[in-house]
Amino acid sequence: MTTPWTPRTQNSPTPDLTETAARLEISPFLASLLWQRGFTSAEDMALYLAPNLRHLMRPVEWPGLAEAAAFLASELLAGRTFLVWGDYDVDGITATALVKEFLAAHGFSARHHIPSRLVDGYGLTPVAMERLHADGVELLLTVDCGISDVAAVERARELGMTVVISDHHLPGDVLPPAHAVCNPRITDSDCRSLAGVGVAFMLMAALNSALVEAGRQRVDMRPLLDLVALGTLADVVELSPQNRILAKNGMLTLASGARPGIAALKNVCNQTPSAALTSSQVVYMLAPRINAAGRLGKSELALELLLTRDRAEAARLAGELDELNAARREEEKRILEEAMLQAQAQAEAGRMGLVVHAPHWHPGIIGIVASRIVDALHRPTVVLCDDRLHIKGSGRSVAGFDLHAALTACSDLFLAFGGHRQAAGVTLAPGKLQEFARRFDERALEALGTTPAPPQVSVDCELPFNLAADFTLLKELELLQPFGPGNPEPVFSSPPVEIKAVHTRPGGLTLMEFTDQGSGITLRAKSWNGQKAVNAAMKGSFVRLAYTPRIDRYNGAATVDLKLRDWMPDTGASDNG
Repeated sequence: MTTPWTPRTQNSPTPDLTETAARLEISPFLASLLWQRGFTSAEDMALYLAPNLRHLMRPVEWPGLAEAAAFLASELLAGRTFLVWGDYDVDGITATALVKEFLAAHGFSARHHIPSRLVDGYGLTPVAMERLHADGVELLLTVDCGISDVAAVERARELGMTVVISDHHLPGDVLPPAHAVCNPRITDSDCRSLAGVGVAFMLMAALNSALVEAGRQRVDMRPLLDLVALGTLADVVELSPQNRILAKNGMLTLASGARPGIAALKNVCNQTPSAALTSSQVVYMLAPRINAAGRLGKSELALELLLTRDRAEAARLAGELDELNAARREEEKRILEEAMLQAQAQAEAGRMGLVVHAPHWHPGIIGIVASRIVDALHRPTVVLCDDRLHIKGSGRSVAGFDLHAALTACSDLFLAFGGHRQAAGVTLAPGKLQEFARRFDERALEALGTTPAPPQVSVDCELPFNLAADFTLLKELELLQPFGPGNPEPVFSSPPVEIKAVHTRPGGLTLMEFTDQGSGITLRAKSWNGQKAVNAAMKGSFVRLAYTPRIDRYNGAATVDLKLRDWMPDTGASDNG
């Protein structure tokens, strides 16, 4: 309740957009909302609302992509034994599935390898390259990994293997000596924020054209877009224009339920196979069940689910992933309780950068635990556990703190590390733990000061309940999907509303009812585990809400549901009479 609210934009007053709205066949309200978000012409608004695939960057516009595809095509047509090396998270698994399915459509046999998080860890190693060579692999393509694995690629080259790197992670000072490297982070292009599966899609699109030039039939790549949307949204990358095109069209493919594995996964999430999911449902329903397989060392189950065409087999695999996810949640709860005690003690001692450790914590779950601690304490956090002879960890950050840069400043302590501004992983020797904790805290204090700032709530504009209950307007707001970094879900402030009812339910659910005094309309909001919920003792008092109205289609009955982001007392309550 103490979180400050700020306008999402500081644009000048919105002009009269009546003609623009009529031209686009949208409401003036939606046109105004888009204008405030920086879309100041009808053309920009139209492209945002309908990001068609024809607006994707062409492979020739990505330096080196067409050349890498031509190289892959020649090697595949020469009959080289091919293997795609992926990763154990949703991004890596969907990228691996995409490559295998695409090559199978072209008639090529594609082997694969997804490392075990518990046994192999992330990325390529020289020893693994020796194993692949012994197994007869001649052509290796990485997806969602490889950009930092210089020694492994050097060893593969020494053994005579052909290597193509496809990745989206930040590169180090030295690039691996692969035959081709496809990474938007090393080129100046509009694709810099692609997820690993997005890079793989673009590379396969370029390969598609190269194979057509060699006399093959073109493969329709649109059915692969559900994998792209799933991996892109799960990896929480910025929804830049290129990512929005891929994710938006992928969500349409995902909604069709044509892929048996996706349909079965929806079913275990109590959704119909043809349900049009929101981006948050993809992130919080589908993605955790796929991630659970990787976190618990069973990534192959998730890959099988995405590739199978047998609906009975898909139902069995989805059920198994659902059970793994339930086990993951129980383990997460146990670790979080222990880790939070350490984190709170460090926060009370004045630490801004938190480093917590226990030898027995599960390495596949500590990343989620780090996110939970950051949400609760608003401090960058690294959670560590023992991994054979080393200490392994995952970190998560807060706004204003570049986690990757902070770890780079401590890199002399690590055996390995990598990641992004907001999320990263590290491996260090046991004797370096205390030194790392001290230096990480110093970096956090230097960047953030001594007082943690709670996340701000950005508000688009005020929205009274008579508009929040308008199904036509709510359907228009759905055109802004999918939401994520770079395209946040709209948040509105309410006029003064009266708290009419507060009910608690088993499982941590709180149901609240608010009445807008201006329109007399009462709407219901939900809160889980007390987050942002009002107190039952406040019944009858007046508050203002920061909220998002949505259409709830549960059980086929469409109702209006408010996603409560925050609330504050109405300072003019005495005048509301």
